[in-house]
Amino acid sequence: MVARKTPRITISRTTLVAVLIAMTAALVSRSVLQVQLLKDGVQAFLAADISYLLVPVVMACLLFPLWRTQRPFLAAQFRLSDLSGRIVFRALTIGLLIRIIWWCQLVAGTSFGIYQSNESSAVVGPVFSFQCAAPAAVALGVLVMGLLTPAIEETVHRGYVLSALRRRGFLISVIVSALVFMVFHRLGSWPFAMFAGLVFGVQYWSTASLWSSLISHSTVNSLILIDWRCLSGLWNPRTEDLPMLPAGLIAISICVICLGVLFTILREMATGAEMPR
Repeated sequence: MVARKTPRITISRTTLVAVLIAMTAALVSRSVLQVQLLKDGVQAFLAADISYLLVPVVMACLLFPLWRTQRPFLAAQFRLSDLSGRIVFRALTIGLLIRIIWWCQLVAGTSFGIYQSNESSAVVGPVFSFQCAAPAAVALGVLVMGLLTPAIEETVHRGYVLSALRRRGFLISVIVSALVFMVFHRLGSWPFAMFAGLVFGVQYWSTASLWSSLISHSTVNSLILIDWRCLSGLWNPRTEDLPMLPAGLIAISICVICLGVLFTILREMATGAEMPR
């Protein structure tokens, strides 16, 4: 697999370390603010969203001298000439497939007893309802999860981390950048973050632009936001009812189909990639 043409600017080790340190400092600052907001009685999801607004501010302050010298590189990541209807459609499809795969593994895991609640009072279900939070809370979530978080994470993990590693080849660049991406997430979400990071890495490698991975990342996060802000579901099958083969097998089948479509799209994107200068 080969990479498309990329900017001639080289991301040095010093630059990469500076970016990662700045992001770490920003996330630590966010965590401190989040804890304080929770102590003040702010709802958990609002505290998480409000506190994240501090991340771009801290990063901009810490990295302003660095980013001033790298405007050509950053501008090259978001060239409008690299954005097309085909790229948008593919990216939206990839984001949707990633989320469907996550749901399928959740249903399959529940059907086969992998995911179980230890609480005796847990609702057996399945019981689902759809009722969104206040419009202002949803709008804030869209701003933070759907726009800011993907933009920051893609710029750091694909734009900087993967670009700094690209001379080491496709596998090392994509896998290591995905590992770094994973580490910056909560421990419980590491498998999903690693999988998504690999997909986003292939997209960036194939297009030499952040548009594709950014749109997919934003799609995934927006669908997660709908789950968190609007969808409520309870399903805890009794141990004696497990395994629930029909539901589990259907979920696995859908997952396999989605993975096949996803890999086909990524292979087509990689096939059209050009050699770097």
